[in-house]
Amino acid sequence: MTSSRSDLPAHVEFEPEFLAALREIYEEKILFNQWMGLKVDCIASTGIVASLRMKPELVGHFAYHRMHGGVISAALDAMGSLAVMAALGAKHMDELPAKRLERFTRHSTIDLRVDYLRPGIGEQFVIHAQAVRVGARVGNARMEFRGADGKLLSTGTAAYLTS
Repeated sequence: MTSSRSDLPAHVEFEPEFLAALREIYEEKILFNQWMGLKVDCIASTGIVASLRMKPELVGHFAYHRMHGGVISAALDAMGSLAVMAALGAKHMDELPAKRLERFTRHSTIDLRVDYLRPGIGEQFVIHAQAVRVGARVGNARMEFRGADGKLLSTGTAAYLTS
């Protein structure tokens, strides 16, 4: 997933404390993400990569051992949100990391669409997300949920309140 939009910040180097705080929010402080086992592998202003391991609690269809659609939706939503937060953070690099993180308190999902293309069958999954636009009030993201083999299983788009 790449973007050529000029209204998004180019790749910037985030401070280690900013990255650690974002990771802590999305992996630990959002308890549902913690319960799912969502792990953030890469945070960049240009996109996010995360992973999710299958576990019995995430099964949506017992006969096929496939992941519950709500889990897929929640993982896409979380990583779309993080992609917008990272792009928003890059847009405001003139602020201290703590000030940029305060923006998270006003951040919420206002629209989410998920297309389930194939069943989520496997032991490991990868989520890619990138901000498409980050405006003064709303940010938009595109997300992909892939199997460990790279096969596209689900896609998502979302809008998030940014102010």
